[in-house]
Amino acid sequence: MTLPPPPDRAPVLREIAASLSAMPDPAASDHLRLFEDEAAHVLGTAHAVAVSSGTAALHAALSACGIGPGDEILVPALTVIMTVAPLRALGATPVFVDSDPATLDLDYEDAARKVTARTRAIIPVHLWGRMGDPGALAAFASEHGLAVIEDAAQAVGTSRNERLAGTVGTVGCFSMKDGKILWSGEGGFLTTGSGQVAEHARAFRSHWQPAPPGEAPLSRLATNSRLAAPLAALALGNLRRLPDLIERRRAQTRYLLNALERVPGLTALAPAAGEEWNGFSPLLHIGLSGPRAFAEHLAQQGVPNSTGSFRLVPCDARPPFPRPEQPCRGTAEILDHTLAVVLAEGDTQATLDHYVDVITRAAGAWTP
Repeated sequence: MTLPPPPDRAPVLREIAASLSAMPDPAASDHLRLFEDEAAHVLGTAHAVAVSSGTAALHAALSACGIGPGDEILVPALTVIMTVAPLRALGATPVFVDSDPATLDLDYEDAARKVTARTRAIIPVHLWGRMGDPGALAAFASEHGLAVIEDAAQAVGTSRNERLAGTVGTVGCFSMKDGKILWSGEGGFLTTGSGQVAEHARAFRSHWQPAPPGEAPLSRLATNSRLAAPLAALALGNLRRLPDLIERRRAQTRYLLNALERVPGLTALAPAAGEEWNGFSPLLHIGLSGPRAFAEHLAQQGVPNSTGSFRLVPCDARPPFPRPEQPCRGTAEILDHTLAVVLAEGDTQATLDHYVDVITRAAGAWTP
């Protein structure tokens, strides 16, 4: 198997040049408007609102859904702290829910036990680009009267049962930080079918101006989380080559997983039935003893991965949150036994061959 060459970057460079030629101009927002229109079209939603980061997208989305002090929000412990930070900023309380090691999806029995009269929403997180069952999510949210705010930061292009990630709930939130498949250096955006949510998010990203109809500018405290014009140009150029970028990541992931197929102690985690995965991060179950130590060893040997390089742990175990009476043990099992290799668009076949060589040798010689 041979890895195809990276997609042509000429379209991106053209958009950057066009953006720079219009600067300095505080109102230089043509690329922003184009990006929002085209992103909404690509994802099949009525509205897209671009902001400065994936975290800012979640912040604006939660605010637009009326989340505030005293509200409880269900969040999988299988996530990063950036998912939860906007909740705290709005005065809401995260309630961590476990995940099923067999599926990586939310443990809905655990979620149901944690619903109270103060629960207002649920934030499914499509970590590593993997997507839970949209039907189960919609049914649970409907049963309990919850808004669904998807953290699809890593999941652009993933679908399940013909539902694209980020389009299942009230709002979908995406990141465009370097390393994401759709990237702009920094940045993010949200998608929604609600004009009211979109108007709120646009006001929220710019100190409540322009305000939604019937409200005065600057009449609410909000944020400065606009997406800068050059970054909007980057985002637009990459959006226009998104199918190629997704296929590039899928090809990289297939290449790596195929090359590691016969390595003892490592088993590829296959997508679920009906899931068209974007291949964001090659995933393998580590069946070796001391699996987290093995992932950390690989990181030290130059193979970047979620647990070894970034010390990903269940979010309910992070210091900003109270120590849980009942830790999310399914989440801990998932993270302790999953090798999630971090890829980038520019990773060549030589880079991947190096990763394969390091992983193969390390697995063969491993003693924790």
